[in-house]
Amino acid sequence: MKFFKFLLVGIFFGIVLVKSEAVSWYRIFEMFKFQSFHMYGIIGSAVVVGIIAVWLIKKYKVNSIEKQEITFSPKDRVITRYIIGGTIFGLGWGLAGACPGPMFVLLGTGFLSVAIVIAAAVLGTFVYGLLRDKLPH
Repeated sequence: MKFFKFLLVGIFFGIVLVKSEAVSWYRIFEMFKFQSFHMYGIIGSAVVVGIIAVWLIKKYKVNSIEKQEITFSPKDRVITRYIIGGTIFGLGWGLAGACPGPMFVLLGTGFLSVAIVIAAAVLGTFVYGLLRDKLPH
C-alpha cells in the first residue's frame, strides 16, 4: 500500500500518453521527419511546465511528499556528453518508435512486440552498468 500512490500516478500518466497520442509510432515518425508540430508541442509544454515547477520549488523551498528538502545540484558545463547521450537516445527512440516511459504504456495497451524493445532497453542498461567505470563521465 505504501507505493499505491505511485501506481495511480503511473496509470494516470499512461492514460494521458495514450489519449494525447504521444505513444503513437505514427506521431513519433512525423516528429522525426519534421512533418508535424504535435510531439514538439507536447515536449515543449512539458519543458515549460518543468521550468516553472523548478522555479517555484526553488523560490518557495517546497518539500517533497516525504517532507524532505528538494535540492538541485549544479551541472557541469561540458555539453559534449549531453550531445552524444542525446544523439544515442534519439537514435534509439527513432529506431524503437518509443522512449522509455511509453514503452510500458504500449505494452499495457496490448502491443506485445514492444516487449522486445523493453528487453533490449534492460540489456542496454545492464551493459552500461558493466561498462560505467570505463566510460568518460
